[in-house]
Amino acid sequence: MYKISELKELLKNKKLDDKFSAIYGGDKNSIEEAYLRLSSVLEHFQKIEKSDNVRIFSASGRTELSGNHTDHNNGYVLTASINLDKLALVSKREDNKIIVYTDGIDNPDSIDINNLEIDKKEFGKSTALIRGVCAGLINSGYKIGGFTASLNNKVLMGSGLSSSASFESLIGEILNALYNDDKIEKTEIALIGQFSENIYFGKPCGLMDQMGCSVGGIISIDFKNPKIPQIEKVEYDFEKSGYALTIVDAKGDHSSLTGEYAAIREEMNSIAKYFSKEVCRDITKEELISNASKIREKVGDRAIMRAYHFISENERVINQINALKNNDIKKYLNLMNESGLSSFMYLQNCFSITSSKNMGVALALTITKDFLNGDGACRVHGGGFAGTIQALIPLNRVEEYTKLMDSIFGDKSAIKIKIRQSPVCEV
Repeated sequence: MYKISELKELLKNKKLDDKFSAIYGGDKNSIEEAYLRLSSVLEHFQKIEKSDNVRIFSASGRTELSGNHTDHNNGYVLTASINLDKLALVSKREDNKIIVYTDGIDNPDSIDINNLEIDKKEFGKSTALIRGVCAGLINSGYKIGGFTASLNNKVLMGSGLSSSASFESLIGEILNALYNDDKIEKTEIALIGQFSENIYFGKPCGLMDQMGCSVGGIISIDFKNPKIPQIEKVEYDFEKSGYALTIVDAKGDHSSLTGEYAAIREEMNSIAKYFSKEVCRDITKEELISNASKIREKVGDRAIMRAYHFISENERVINQINALKNNDIKKYLNLMNESGLSSFMYLQNCFSITSSKNMGVALALTITKDFLNGDGACRVHGGGFAGTIQALIPLNRVEEYTKLMDSIFGDKSAIKIKIRQSPVCEV
């Protein structure tokens, strides 16, 4: 906890380097930017709150390294926290309200914690995520209470970096620190975040996003038992191997795509159900192909291809994890390109079927493939249809690539990102 006067002095004299380094590693640009961001948040906080005591929290976005749409069918994923985050100043409230301001906007998200009922009219709104996290904590036997938060957000909505999961993790960690003596494990915060997004926000997401935002670093996750996922840290530095991890926002609109996103899970589950299984994790490629004639009549062709993607992608994640452990960047790049091709051909989530004029993800992949000319890799990033791609670009060509993509998709469309080791935390 900091007194306002103390925090001002720490910011003025740049005395938070150790705190910020623990979050952003050795990324000097992120540390310098954090001083400016926190100063701005503090200025706003003093306009909205009279409290003299504040606490600082940070929740990162995440990048999906491998495992496109494998988590919701109990598969493997490879994900990582990144240096882009939500940085918040928080103070307790004595009433039962949670009020969250973002980027100084005067129209905050606000709920009364006495009302934790599901409201379908609230689907897709940040207030639903707050309410859902509170309900999830209560269901798990934890305490909740009121607070005011002012945050600066670098994990932009629709950027493919899981802004909603980052927000859920932030709310969960604030309530963990303020009312539960930091007793809640990061993995449980992630599970509660997924509950909030599925039940209160109305999005049938898997658990990868929340784990990536909550746990920190590069992690492999085995969702064979989704209630007790097996997590393993994977140490790797892409830049030491000569490549920069880059995200390109193709500026697509996600607002009307929830149905297409949900259809992937529904179709995979329909294949599993054909075999009297719950998820595609429980079937083999041989079973799928040998029964294809009967399945296509009952379920349809696209469902078969999506299940084929899952089975192949699940095996590919394991191979990519091993490639990183063995410091084999060339094998990793080949597998990453295979993942991108599988998502395009079989999963079919690189463009929406509703508009041939809005195919930004597919266009970004086309141009990136041409740019790389065999040296590097790219794939759709996250849920797909609209949004972002991920690319590994040779370090000596990052500036050239960034300029190219910005010239097509707009200023700051291409973002070089770094892996963050810190989990969601109080600073």
